[in-house]
Amino acid sequence: MLGRSANAIFWMFRYLERAENLARLLDTGFRMALTRDHLTAEEEWRSVIETAGMRHGYAAQNGTYAGIQVWNYILRDRDNPNSIRSLIGAVRSNARSARNSITTELWEAVNESYLQLNDLLARPVTQSGLADAINTVKRESTLVRGAMDGSMLRNDIYNFARIGSFVERADNTARIIDVKYYVLLPSLSYVGSSLDNVQWETILRSLGAERAYRWLNAGQLDARGIANFLILDGQFPRSLRFCYAKIRSNLHNLALQYGEKLSSNEAMRKADLNLQDKDIDAVLEQGLHEFLSDFIADTHDIATAVETDYRFTD
Repeated sequence: MLGRSANAIFWMFRYLERAENLARLLDTGFRMALTRDHLTAEEEWRSVIETAGMRHGYAAQNGTYAGIQVWNYILRDRDNPNSIRSLIGAVRSNARSARNSITTELWEAVNESYLQLNDLLARPVTQSGLADAINTVKRESTLVRGAMDGSMLRNDIYNFARIGSFVERADNTARIIDVKYYVLLPSLSYVGSSLDNVQWETILRSLGAERAYRWLNAGQLDARGIANFLILDGQFPRSLRFCYAKIRSNLHNLALQYGEKLSSNEAMRKADLNLQDKDIDAVLEQGLHEFLSDFIADTHDIATAVETDYRFTD
C-alpha cells in the first residue's frame, strides 16, 4: 500500500489509543480527587496533567489545578492539540485519508464516534457530566477497535493499525509507571510507606489493571509484584511485554507480506529479546527509571524505523 495510506492507518490507531489512555487517566484522577480534601485534590489533578505530558501548555493558561479546569483542558480545550476532542478529530481525519483502505463498518464506527464525542464535548463538562464523558470515550474507542477486528482482512492495513495501537500503548504504560511513581512521589523516604502503596494502586487504576492484578495476586498490593505485572506479565494486554510481543508479531507479518525484513524488524527483535531476558530483579537492579527511559527510547526508535521503512512521508 502507499506510504501515506500506511501513515494514516498507523496514526489513526495511535491517536485512538491515546484518547482512550487519557480517558482512563482522567477516570483515575477523578476517583482519587473525590476522596481528598481541597488541597490534596488539586495535587492529584496536577499529577494527572504531569502524567499526560501537558504541564507547559496547561500552566500557560491556568494558575491553579482545580479539577474542572484540568478535565476540560484534557477533554476539549481548543488550544490543546492533545485534547481528547482534538485526538478524535485526528482519528477521523486519518480515517478519511485512508477511506479506500478500510471497511465501511470501520469508517462508520469512526464517523459515528467522532460525531457523538464532538457533540458531547462542544460544551464545558461539569462534575456531574464527567463520568459520562469518560465512559463515552472509552466505549467509543472500544467500538472502533471492535469494528476493525470484526471486519478487516488480516493484511498489511490491519498490521499497521495494530502496530500503531501497541506502540502507543507501550509508550503510555511506560510513561505512566515512570511519571506517576518517580516524579510524583515526593521523596525517596516515602518508598515502602502507605503513600508509596497509594501511588502503585493509582498506577494500576490508570492502566485499568487493578482488578486483573488483584485477581492474580489474591488482592495483595505489593510494589515489586505490581511492577512485575505491568512490565513483564505476558497475559495483561497493557503490559510492556505484551505490547512488544504484538508489535513484533505484526512487523513479522508485514515482512512476510512484503517479502523482506527491514530495519524495523531488527530493531524490534533486539528490543523484544532484551525485554524477554530480564526478570523483575534485573529491572529493579538497573533502576526502574533508567529501565523505563531506555524502553521509551527503544519504542520511539522502533516507531521511527517503521515510518522510514514503509515510507510514511512519501
